[in-house]
Order: sequence, then structure tokens, then C-alpha cells
Amino acid sequence: MASIKNTAKTFKLNTGASIPAIGLGTWQSQPGEVGKAVEAALKAGYRHIDTAFAYGNEKEVGEGIRASGVPREEIFLTTKLNNPDHKRVAEAIDQSLKNLGTSYVDLYLMHWPSSTDPNDSKKHYPDWDFVDTWRELQKLVGTDKVRAIGVSNFAIKNLERLLNDPSSKVVPAVNQIELHPGNPSPKLVAYNTSKGIHSSGYSPLGSTDSPLSNNATLEKIAKAKGKPPAQVLLLWGIQKGWSVLPKSVTPSRIDANFDLDGWSLTDEEISKIDAIPDRFKVCGDSWLPIKVFFGDDE
Repeated sequence: MASIKNTAKTFKLNTGASIPAIGLGTWQSQPGEVGKAVEAALKAGYRHIDTAFAYGNEKEVGEGIRASGVPREEIFLTTKLNNPDHKRVAEAIDQSLKNLGTSYVDLYLMHWPSSTDPNDSKKHYPDWDFVDTWRELQKLVGTDKVRAIGVSNFAIKNLERLLNDPSSKVVPAVNQIELHPGNPSPKLVAYNTSKGIHSSGYSPLGSTDSPLSNNATLEKIAKAKGKPPAQVLLLWGIQKGWSVLPKSVTPSRIDANFDLDGWSLTDEEISKIDAIPDRFKVCGDSWLPIKVFFGDDE
């Protein structure tokens, strides 16, 4: 068991590149904290950092990367296109690269399938949607600015529309979605896999004050393993076949989330976690001008 190196595990993308199984998420990380968190994570051994223009922390993420001393080429860096920028993809990626202080990102995601009117966040463009946006994102493929393009928060219904449109020539490398035992989305994960799209899970711990924090099934498995429930949740996701993006700004927790080597979950333990019946979502779509979740991914 000591030879199991979960923190060194990677998943092969449809581009041929590899994405590290565990990364640091930076959603909701506060100003003044995220740069230090990124630095601490990279020094602890993380090689996968996830951010987004909408998080407002790309500059600090870039500062954290540089402060870590880890060479840029050793880091898998993801950022995302903001909803009001769907009609200005070329300008948006340039701004994100400037913020991050890097010449390229390893993965550029359409953050949401919502082409929001920048003049009114409650409105969706009447003449433009995510298929049009994907057409523009495809133009970045083969440039020096992005190594791969993908999507985030795409349900099966929207993925089918995207993939079946004649203008779609590139299959997304990744679909970053909310994944934890309270929102396991087995049909969506299976659909992603069937199309050669890697699933990457945000909020893998169920986010702050998660109902999973005192789940009896998780506590029992964690106790048997002599590990914290958070580590069990992360390893569950990795062994299910997706990359996980736990978020923390606390160095001790960042270290703990990366303490996944030398052990694994049994098939029976994974099945018990799969069978947790409670359902909840950390991130819904009520704040968007259109509906993007359809409840058909279970």
C-alpha cells in the first residue's frame, strides 16, 4: 500500500496531455489569501491550479505561482471565460493571461453555458449562445495561448446540443462539474466518458458546512481508514475516475487534502459512498438569466 501514489496520478485528456488528479480550487478564496494558498499548495506538491476570471483572483493566483518557485511548465493551470465575455473570447483570454502573468494556460473553460448580456446580468443575448461561444473558443486551439479548451457546468442536454452542432469541430477536453456524494451525477459522468471528455469535480467536499461533514457512512469509513472524511471524499472521486479540486486557504488543510498516498478505498467502501442517498447542490443556476441544470444527470 505504501507504494500507492495517488498524488502523482494523472488522467489522459483527449488532447494527449495529462491532467493531475488533484488540484487546488480557488473559488470563494478571499483577496490576500489566495496567493499564499497557491504558493503553499505548490510547495506541498500540488501541480494543478484552478481559477477563473469570475473569481477575481487571477492576479493573485499568478503571484502565488511565481512565489512558489515551481517552474511554470510543471504546473497544470486552468482558468475560465466569464459569462459576459462570450462575444469577446479573444480579448478575454488575453486579459486572463495578463492577469495570471503567463503566456499560456493548460486549459481554458467556458465557465457556464450562459451568454450573459454584459449590460444586464439578468438578460441572455438574444442572438448568441454557447454554441456560438464554442465556435470562437475553437479558434484558440493551435495557438500558443491555450493547450486545451473545455466546458464547465454543462449538463447532458447542453452537451448534446454542442457536440451535434455542425460548427463544433473540437470535443471539449474537460467538463468541470460539481461532484461529490450529494451530487454524483452518474449519468453525466458516464456521458462525458463516452464522448472522451474528462470529468473534473469542483466542490468535492460539498463546500463549507457541507451535510457530508457529519455523514455516518463517511465517518465510519474514515474511522476504519484512520483518515479524515475529507481525504476519503477526495480519494472516492479520484478512484471513480475524475480529477478533484478541493478549495482551502489554510496551509494545514491544504497539506491534509494532499495526504492521499499509501492507501486506497475498497470497492465495497466506494459502493457504500455511492449509496449515500442525500442529494444537494452547492451551486445552482437561479442566479443566471437562463436555466442550465435540468435534473436529468442522475
